Amino acid sequence: MGNTVLYMSMSLDGFVAGPNVSDENGLGDGGMRLHEWLFPTEGDVNEQVVAEFLATGAVVAGRGTFEPAGGWDGDHHAGVPIWVLSRRPRPAWTDHWPAVHYTDDVRVAFDAARSAAGDGDVLVHGAATAQRAIAAGLLDEVEIHLVPVLLGEGLRLFEHLGSVERQLERVRVLLGEGGVTHLRYRIRYGTGAVDGTGAVDETP
Repeated sequence: MGNTVLYMSMSLDGFVAGPNVSDENGLGDGGMRLHEWLFPTEGDVNEQVVAEFLATGAVVAGRGTFEPAGGWDGDHHAGVPIWVLSRRPRPAWTDHWPAVHYTDDVRVAFDAARSAAGDGDVLVHGAATAQRAIAAGLLDEVEIHLVPVLLGEGLRLFEHLGSVERQLERVRVLLGEGGVTHLRYRIRYGTGAVDGTGAVDETP
């Protein structure tokens, strides 16, 4: 079985979206700067990273990531199944996408995604989803695409994890084109670091 891996672009000061995030402005003001390295993808290192996350066998994302992106038209990549974490009802405009599944249970989402991915990795998206998965001990690895910009304010990736210390083991560091640095870590869960519920203060 593969790993569950969070892939997120982040500013040097820890933001994954700019201020004024909404359903109509999913990346917040100035947040698109964090993804310029992807559009277009240039250089061997950046292309390697993109190829890796496009080879994953399932996706778990929060509603706040999935819906402002138009649900990726029902297909994030290669038709793999997508589990959306949300406490709100599934919107009707997603009903014709058989690969998309809504649930409010983080463990159900991750277990189903792991099963669907088989030996492949599971791609994880979204700040609230990452926080819930870490709180429940379900996220194996974190890949941060560190972008050389200071946004100053916005949505932080690790805002609601409480006071429990969690150790990370560095897996690799890749220096990408355009100044982006790809940092990969494995989460080392210790005694007292997992509550099993995935509860965080933010509602996705």
